[in-house]
Amino acid sequence: QLQASGGGSVQAGGSLRLSCVVSGFTFDDYAIGWFRRAPGKEREGVSCINIGDGRPYYENPVKGRFTISSDNARNTVYLQMNNLKPEDTAVYYCAAGFPTVWAVWDEYDYWGQGTLVTVSS
Repeated sequence: QLQASGGGSVQAGGSLRLSCVVSGFTFDDYAIGWFRRAPGKEREGVSCINIGDGRPYYENPVKGRFTISSDNARNTVYLQMNNLKPEDTAVYYCAAGFPTVWAVWDEYDYWGQGTLVTVSS
């Protein structure tokens, strides 16, 4: 089970931190990805972290603005989002799996319920 939280409404340039709490399986074995779906658009990968070695991955639109991290003691992955832009507005989902290509959503086995991020200009 994955529980995403931390969404909200901010103005452009603001920050939010999303959390994804994982339960029911061995946290350390998985990669945890963040995806988003903006209104009228396809779901897209945002970032991913391989819990085993801590290696992060980012899609180009968020590089330098978003930071993914994990707290293994709390089975939680965070997505720190800084300098938010209106185009970051979307429902954000966390997912767990063993992806061979991290940004491909159907390579993940478990999904959280989503948290809404709204960025106004």
